[in-house]
Amino acid sequence: MPAGAQAPPPAGWREATTAFDALLRTDSVVGGTLAYVREGRIQLRHDVGHQDRARQVPLGERSVMHWGSVTKTLTAVAILQLRDQGLLSLDDPVTRWVPELRQVHNPFGSMDAITLRMLLSHSSGFQNPTWPYRKYVDWEPFEPTRWEQLVSMMPYQEIRFAPGSRYGYSNPAFIYLARVIEAITGDPYQSYIYKNLWIPLGLERSSFGATPWRLRPHRSSNFTLVRDSSGVEHLVDNGPEFDPGITIPNGGWNAPVSDLAGWVGFLTGAAGGNAARGARFESVLRPSSLAEMWRAVVPVGGASPEQMGLSFFLRPAGRVTLVGHTGEQAGFRSFVYWNPETRAAVIGVVNTTNDARPEESGRAFTAALEAAVGVLR
Repeated sequence: MPAGAQAPPPAGWREATTAFDALLRTDSVVGGTLAYVREGRIQLRHDVGHQDRARQVPLGERSVMHWGSVTKTLTAVAILQLRDQGLLSLDDPVTRWVPELRQVHNPFGSMDAITLRMLLSHSSGFQNPTWPYRKYVDWEPFEPTRWEQLVSMMPYQEIRFAPGSRYGYSNPAFIYLARVIEAITGDPYQSYIYKNLWIPLGLERSSFGATPWRLRPHRSSNFTLVRDSSGVEHLVDNGPEFDPGITIPNGGWNAPVSDLAGWVGFLTGAAGGNAARGARFESVLRPSSLAEMWRAVVPVGGASPEQMGLSFFLRPAGRVTLVGHTGEQAGFRSFVYWNPETRAAVIGVVNTTNDARPEESGRAFTAALEAAVGVLR
C-alpha cells in the first residue's frame, strides 16, 4: 500500500470495539487494548485508558501487559521442540522426568500411565489450581514460590478423573511440563524460553518475573474492583510488579501487544515471502508440528463448543476453526485467537479484574471475546 495508507477495518471490527468497551465499563477497567493482526503485524489497535492510573500514564503501544495462561503456549511449543529433536515422546510417562509425581494418589491406576500428551491437552486428571489451600490472607504468597512446596503437597492430592478420558483444565500440569524441559536440557525454564523461542523470534520486550530496567517505565499496573462490607465498590491499585512464583510456566509472560503479534506471526507461519524469516520460524518449530498441536484431542465439554488440542483451544466458527488461548492472572485478562487460513488474529487484554460482580464480568468478557473472534470469520 502507498506510504501513509491505512487498510480499511475488517467486517465486524466496529462491533468488536463496541463489545470491548462494554467490558471496560462493566469491570471499571483502567486500561485495555484490542488489536487486529495480519501476517504477524498489528493493522488496527484500540487503546483505552491508562497503564498507571495514579500518574495518568496512558496505555499505548509500548505498554507491557501480563498474559496469564497464554504463557502455556510457550511451554507447549518448547515440549514439541524437544520431541522433534528426539529427546522425548509425547507418550512418555511424566514420571519418567518428574518421579516426585508418583506421590500423588491415583484411584484410577498407576501414575506412570499419565503421559506428556495428557498434560498438554488438559486431560491428565490433575487439579486446576496450583495453590489449593489459599485463604487470601496478607501473609500468604501470591502463588507457591518453590518447587519443594508443590512436592510437599503431592501426597495430599489426587487425580480427579481417569487420565485421558476427558478435559479438565490444569495449571500445575504446565509446571510439571516445565520440569520435564529442565530435566532434559539442564536449563532453567526461563532461560530455555529466552534462548530457544524469544531470541530466535525477535521478541525483545518479553520477560518473566520482575520487569527488566529498560521496560519498567512501560509496565502496566494491575487493578481489582472489589466491594466492601457496605456494598460500595472500590478500585484497588495493586502496582506493576508481583511474584508469580512457581507458576511462571503456566502464566508468567509479560510483554507488549506487539510481541504477542510477533508470536502469532510465528504460529501462523506469516513470513511474508521473506525466506530468511521463514527459515527462522522453521528452526523454532516445523509447521507440521504446529498443525499437530491444533488437532482436537478432547472436547472442552459443558456449554462450550470448543475442543482442546495440544495446549490450544480450537473454536468452531462457520467453515473454519479458530485457534487460540485466554489468560487471567493478577488483575489481567486476555485472549489471543487467529484464523489459520487467513493468518488474521485478534488480541485483547485488560489490566483490571472485577471481583465485585464476577458473573456480570464473565458475561461481558465472553461477549467481548465472541465479538472479537467474529472479525476472523
